[in-house]
Amino acid sequence: MTTRFDKLGVIIAAIVAYAAFAAPFATLRANRIVPGEARSILEALPPTLGPLLLAVVVVAAVVALLKTPLALRLAASVVALAALALLIGVAGSFLTPEGNSFARISPASGFWLLIFAFTLLLADGLTRLNLSPSARIGVLVVAAAAIGLLLVSGSWNSLSILKEYANRADSFWAEGSKHVTLALGSLAAAVLVGLPLGILCHRVEKLRAGVLNALNIIQTIPSIALFGLLIAPLGWVATHVPGAASLGIRGIGTAPAFVALFLYSLLPVVANTVVGLAGVPRAANDAARGMGMTERQRLFGVEFPLAFPVILTGIRIVLVQNIGLATIAALIGGGGFGVFVFQGVGQTAMDLVLLGAVPTVAMAFTAAIILDALIEMTSTRRREAQPA
Repeated sequence: MTTRFDKLGVIIAAIVAYAAFAAPFATLRANRIVPGEARSILEALPPTLGPLLLAVVVVAAVVALLKTPLALRLAASVVALAALALLIGVAGSFLTPEGNSFARISPASGFWLLIFAFTLLLADGLTRLNLSPSARIGVLVVAAAAIGLLLVSGSWNSLSILKEYANRADSFWAEGSKHVTLALGSLAAAVLVGLPLGILCHRVEKLRAGVLNALNIIQTIPSIALFGLLIAPLGWVATHVPGAASLGIRGIGTAPAFVALFLYSLLPVVANTVVGLAGVPRAANDAARGMGMTERQRLFGVEFPLAFPVILTGIRIVLVQNIGLATIAALIGGGGFGVFVFQGVGQTAMDLVLLGAVPTVAMAFTAAIILDALIEMTSTRRREAQPA
């Protein structure tokens, strides 16, 4: 006898049951740093909307629990997520005392657990659909557009994280620009250095072990320690090398953060270049030699295109890693979204922490999805290009 329950649905239903009926939906604080008062769904929303939201999440949980059609599961997850996104903004307006600009309303654990549960249901449905890479990017664009529309509409303006943003809008975009520059700039530098170095390691076997071992050692150094180790040598360069200080090189600030991220980025790029080139089929190289292609022509016309999906995997690892590690750069004056994270930690203001953490997670998630899609597309072309 087959069970009528979906295994993942059992987990989702359990999370929803706890989040909807036992965990707080929103937190009300008199100001940004004092402890908050928990509010359930029925307490955080107007009398008509609270029961409605409970009904929506319960029905969606039942759909997840039972072995229902895929289209119904996707629809239930989307409706539940949309209801949560809209009504958390309503809760912010409903709980904020009239004329009080100091009160802070933030989503509580129940809200985040419900978001997690229905995002899990949506992700499971999209995985079962086996979407093409371009379709996955399309879903990402639609989700980003929906979130952007909510932000532009002002539906979330009463929430504490948006109030923190309103107070720091100029610095938010300035630090965001620094964060992106650190992550992408160090990646670009690592690709420019790592690709030729990886090709050289592939060609010269005696060099390979030494280079990869040295890069492995760098990778084991904790990020804060590496930032600290770079302060003294870069400070010396700024003092004794003419023009270095005018270029922004100094012991603290962007320079040590950039160098540290660059060093961390080298191992994935170099190692994946070596692995990718080593995985090129011998038959493809033999065919290229038979056509009279030179070694340079074989490298750029045959080997590198076939190795590109593996190399791109290394670049994906580096980009996601650098977006996260760039947060720590704020500890040495490097800027980035880490400025808000560490300010929030110092002031015990969790909404300020979220102001730095949420865009960092969103950027890393977006980069992972886009590069995963590109890797799959290039891998498909590689399989089609290989000789039968």
